[in-house]
Amino acid sequence: MMEQLSVFVDNRPGRLNAVTGILRDHQIDIRAMTIADHRAYGVVKLLVSDSRLAHRALVDQGFAAALKPVLAIAIEDRPGGLHELLEVLAERAINVLDAYGFVVAPGQRAVWCMEVDDPDAVARLIAARGLEVLADHELYRL
Repeated sequence: MMEQLSVFVDNRPGRLNAVTGILRDHQIDIRAMTIADHRAYGVVKLLVSDSRLAHRALVDQGFAAALKPVLAIAIEDRPGGLHELLEVLAERAINVLDAYGFVVAPGQRAVWCMEVDDPDAVARLIAARGLEVLADHELYRL
């Protein structure tokens, strides 16, 4: 299972650049990133090539950061592809706490990353339904 890195960043010019500079300096590749604005600060969520090293490097530079397990599910990039995954979750009353997605190959493959309460159980359920749960090394090869 992969780990998402969440970084709390002051909402002012140059702070995001500082985060990406630290990652660059440690040869850490960013695979996906979202930013949520909370007025005075933002939360940057990243999937990176080495989450533990990234976490340590950012904390060492004074950033508040946390690691959290997330699932990355490969879905077909077509109308209804995401809906099929969400149907599996809805059938079992599984709540999605946080999520984002991106297209890897237009018209072919997308990835849905999500946080749920019991990621191991949800991963087993999804895999049993024929959907592909990506390991971190598989995601980083995309």
